[in-house]
Amino acid sequence: MSSPDESLAVVRTVRKPLESYLHVLHALLLRDMRSRFGGSYFGYAVVVLWPVLHVFMLVLIFVLRGVPAPIGDNRSLFFASGAVPVLAFQYISREVMKAVMANKPLTYYPQVKLFDVILARILVEIVTGFLGLLTIFAVLIVAGIDPVPQDPFTAMCGYVTAIILGIGIGTINVSIVAFFPAWIIGFILFTIIIYTTSGVMFLPNLLPEQVYYYLKFNPAVQVIEWVRLGYYPDLPVTIDYIYTIMFGMTCFVLGLLMEKHVIRKIA
Repeated sequence: MSSPDESLAVVRTVRKPLESYLHVLHALLLRDMRSRFGGSYFGYAVVVLWPVLHVFMLVLIFVLRGVPAPIGDNRSLFFASGAVPVLAFQYISREVMKAVMANKPLTYYPQVKLFDVILARILVEIVTGFLGLLTIFAVLIVAGIDPVPQDPFTAMCGYVTAIILGIGIGTINVSIVAFFPAWIIGFILFTIIIYTTSGVMFLPNLLPEQVYYYLKFNPAVQVIEWVRLGYYPDLPVTIDYIYTIMFGMTCFVLGLLMEKHVIRKIA
């Protein structure tokens, strides 16, 4: 049996590398936030409010045009419940890709790995996304609209899955942009197509069965339906939960494998 001193030495040996790694991650988080947001709270507030403005501009356009919600009696809730998850997916996937391009020189230090840069940006984007979600809730409450879904657990699971999907696609993007830097523009065009066809402004299940069948292969469609199912429990849709989650997780694993076995070799 080992002595207390030996056990303490083992704990310290394990703790020291962990503490060093956390210090590196903390430094990357601070640098990421200061470089992107100008080192000010105002700069960070702009980043948080940008997707919020996007959501409410969409809602305002459809309200002013008098476009009715395909389901429910509140247009703001319908359009926001579609825009919020797909924007979370798009912003995270795009910003993770941009993180590596912006912080590539840091990887020349032996303490900093490419995965650390990716992880730091993921954490920043998750926090930013949740702050944006809380801001949207606050604005809706001020406007006299109850933003709480009938099934909060279902809606939140859909939102978290959108984050997982964004992380997975973003990690894949890191590998693609390492070979084709122009992909950063191509991906923006790709997300526009995803945005307009994923069901933010309509109900995909009302389309012809043949069209709806193929749209369901787009995980963004299922994420939006997942969130909306929390607001409209009677919505006649079936979510393939395993497919949606595994799509994001598989992309994440493939992205990490490509980062380890391909990008590091050409770096």
